[in-house]
Parts: sequence; C-alpha cells; structure tokens
Amino acid sequence: MSNIGMIIEERAADIGNFLVGRLLPFRQKRMVGPFIFIDHMGPANLKDYQNLDVPPHPHIGLSTLTYLFEGAIMHRDSIGSEVEITPGAVNWMTAGRGVVHSERTPEHLRTTDKKLHGLQIWVALPRELEQTDPSFTHVEADAIPQWQQEGAEIKLISGTAFGKISPVPVHSPQYFIKIVTPKGQKLNIGKDLYGESGLYILEGSVISEGNTYGPKQILIAKDSTLCSFETTDHTTVFIFGGEPFPEERFIYWNFVSSDKAVIEAAKQDWQEQRFPPVPGETEFVPLPEQTHNIKLK
Repeated sequence: MSNIGMIIEERAADIGNFLVGRLLPFRQKRMVGPFIFIDHMGPANLKDYQNLDVPPHPHIGLSTLTYLFEGAIMHRDSIGSEVEITPGAVNWMTAGRGVVHSERTPEHLRTTDKKLHGLQIWVALPRELEQTDPSFTHVEADAIPQWQQEGAEIKLISGTAFGKISPVPVHSPQYFIKIVTPKGQKLNIGKDLYGESGLYILEGSVISEGNTYGPKQILIAKDSTLCSFETTDHTTVFIFGGEPFPEERFIYWNFVSSDKAVIEAAKQDWQEQRFPPVPGETEFVPLPEQTHNIKLK
C-alpha cells in the first residue's frame, strides 16, 4: 500500500470465554469508513470439552458481519433466526433500534475436537437508519461474487467495488474484499476503491515502499484511490472501508449511536430486560459496570 498513513497491530481481548485479537476501534483511528469494530477470532483448536458460548447480548445502531475461515457458529436472535454459519458464508444482522443474539458452538460439534477461526465485524448505520427495525440475512458462500484478476483470487464479501455488488444488504457505500495471491505479485486496485480504506493481513506479507508487513496488522491508507501494494506467495488480505459518516459516533459496550441519549436508554432497557428475548434461551450477558463511552468519528 503505497500511501500508508497508519499501522494498527492486533491486540489481545477477552470476550468472556474466548480470547480474540482486537483490531478496531483503535485509539488513534476509531473508524475506517463505516467499519467501527473488528475482532480476529482464533485460530483456535478446541478440545471436545471446549466450546464457544456467548449468551444472549444486545446491539443497537449497527450491522454485524460474521465471516469464518474454519469451524462453525450457531447464531440465534430475537428476530427468530437460527442459522449455522460455516466458512465462506456471511451472517449479516442489522440491529437498528435493538436486537439480541447468542453465538455458540453447534450441537453436532460440542463433544468433538474442532477449530474456530474468523472475523467478527461491526458496521455503523447511517443516522437515519439507526432506529430501523432489526433484520437478518444469511448469504451462502457460493453466492458471494468471486473471480480471478491477474493471478489474484478476489471475493467481494459485502458492498460495492470492481463494478460488482455483493448480495449482502449493506446500508451505506462500503466494501469488504478478500484477496488471495498464490504467487507474489503487484496489485494496483485504488481505482476501484473510495472513501477510507484499510488493509488487514491475515497471512503472508505485504511489501510497500521497501517495507514488509506481516499478519495481524492493519495498514490504513492516506488515500484509498492510490492503493497499490506487492504481496509474497500465499498471501491473504482483506480490504475494507467506504464513505465515512459526517456525524460523530459513540460506542458503549455493544451499543453504537450518534446520540448519547439513545445509548443511555438502551443501557437502561437492557438492565431491566426490556429487549426482546432470544427464543429458547434464558441466559444473558449483564451490562458491564466498567465500560465507558467512547466518542467515534
């Protein structure tokens, strides 16, 4: 990436019973386009007695995007969705005014050794849609646009780029792109990007201006339209971004909004269990006591 403005290193974070690598938000860069939160899950080798169990918890003002490389997660939500997500597929849940969901190891894997590896992403909603009705869409892996370009394998997981549109129903101009280069090569894709742009290195290396960057790093472009870089053999990167919002965003725990009062109301509603329940589940994650508001731009 020939115009790197910032480098973000993956940091360890605990989500209850599972360690993840936190990528966004970062203190000097809270958002990239509408993307406000990215966790790298794993890779983890789980024994037959180890399982992912994230009980019902709420969201407002955002869409969640779950994308797995290995393993499986059973998603259940207060809308009534119950879907097992597998590698290459996309779970896209728009919280709007409020949704509750759980994420667990599927029953058929709970007593066997398994792996779990993927990305958990939050995308903020435009202000006029922050209070929309919640919705859920599951897109199978074979429905994601994918093609080869000059030896690179490209997938447009969500959004619009390269003259193509992903079937994931996003709510603002954005893109989330996977690029795999089996052989090292130079890529110049700036003409296909817009807004703000970040590049996450999953495996392999990216070379730019004589510097080599490796896994677990996000490279933030100064100008997305100038995005060009060189990869080594067997490199996988994700490019994400889009048009930033004109208004500030605030984040508290799982709540995102351009209005602090909306977040305060959501906190009270969750404490008093006024959010809709996930059918068949009685557990819930309590509101953290030590979480603080973070102003996002």
